[in-house]
Amino acid sequence: MVNWNPGRGSEQAGMRPSLVIQTDAANQNANYPNTIVATISSSGRTVPSHVRIEATPQNGLDHASYVKCEQIMTISKDRLSTRKGSISPADMERVAQALKAVLTLP
Repeated sequence: MVNWNPGRGSEQAGMRPSLVIQTDAANQNANYPNTIVATISSSGRTVPSHVRIEATPQNGLDHASYVKCEQIMTISKDRLSTRKGSISPADMERVAQALKAVLTLP
């Protein structure tokens, strides 16, 4: 869970689930205070940058949700609240492909 307040414009706001997409090595570095996340929302569209994730006990989501790969942000680790779970390797691969498309990476 990430505290997105204060949100501006069309940014996410409030306490909501997000997917940490930064490498574990950087996340575990106590000298680096930031992490990179993608927002998760219960509403999404049928666009390539919205990856639908079904709720499972493993990921801790309450209902089917969408990782919005066009809404990525570097945030302070202080914004992180509780850990709900983790997505499956197959879902992470779909997120990775959407991120590559959004960022025009090969």
